[in-house]
Amino acid sequence: MAAAPNGHVIDDFAREIDVRALTAGQFVRLLETLHMLGATGAGIELGKLSTEVLADIVRNASKEQIRGIAEHPELRQVFLDEIFRRMSDHFVPEKAGPVNVVIGWRFPEGAGEDGYDRFQTVIEEGTCVSSADLGRSPDTTITVAAEDFIQLATGNAAVATMFVTGKVKVKGEYAPAVRFSNYFDIPKPG
Repeated sequence: MAAAPNGHVIDDFAREIDVRALTAGQFVRLLETLHMLGATGAGIELGKLSTEVLADIVRNASKEQIRGIAEHPELRQVFLDEIFRRMSDHFVPEKAGPVNVVIGWRFPEGAGEDGYDRFQTVIEEGTCVSSADLGRSPDTTITVAAEDFIQLATGNAAVATMFVTGKVKVKGEYAPAVRFSNYFDIPKPG
């Protein structure tokens, strides 16, 4: 298979998959296989998918398929790690302006000692850094199910709807949580 102009052979491969034709189990097995190929150094890695293709996969996936990712400990971690790794790439300093904030993220049913997967995002002095643990005290802590976050972060769910329906819970300063998505160039569904 020839490389795409952007060098992402995996993007071409992923675009050819009809996600809607797969059951939730088949979808998870496909992602497991791609992840395994990446771990063996075969050159096919989920982390090499462009953000746009990753967002399209999520857009085309059913709720059951996304839940399958969230319930699979390894794939859940891969997707969360990828989203947080890419945050700084999609951060638009001009949109954030002089904002300085530390956001703590909690994802229930996680592998952490307290039953949560935890991440932090620090926006200060025009930069954005996200990681599993930055050792900072959060101004705001957002609790959201991993499956809902995956949809939010890929532009496949409305932030306002998630807040109104109670799918996003906020502890601490509320304003940074509400404005957070405005600071990023979030992929638009294709």
